[in-house]
Amino acid sequence: MNIVMMDKKVVAIVEDDPSMLKGLQRLLTAHGFVTEAYTSAEKFLERGAGSKASCLILDINLGGISGLELRRRLAAAGSRLPVIFMTSGDSETVQTAAIAAGCVAYLHKPFPAGHLMNAIAQAAS
Repeated sequence: MNIVMMDKKVVAIVEDDPSMLKGLQRLLTAHGFVTEAYTSAEKFLERGAGSKASCLILDINLGGISGLELRRRLAAAGSRLPVIFMTSGDSETVQTAAIAAGCVAYLHKPFPAGHLMNAIAQAAS
């Protein structure tokens, strides 16, 4: 691995929509990030401690374990991984739950790329 790769931040993405996942990967790669992509919370949990991510972009509405439940499980296990929630839904109840679960940002899909970049910068600080 070269020195340039070692300096790049790793961002994990959990998103069950293949086109959204691919778009996020392209966006983050274009901004100099390395991505770890997961199509479910279960797949992310299987990877577990092997993840080198500095933050997690997490869809709330996933099949199987929800994004909120994944965040709760990570917190219960002692994880301090910063989480950026994203959702296509618009529920004040869900937003309140996401904030209570501890997130750096809560983004409504579709969101401007700049909002995501700002959230990642906040998570890295």
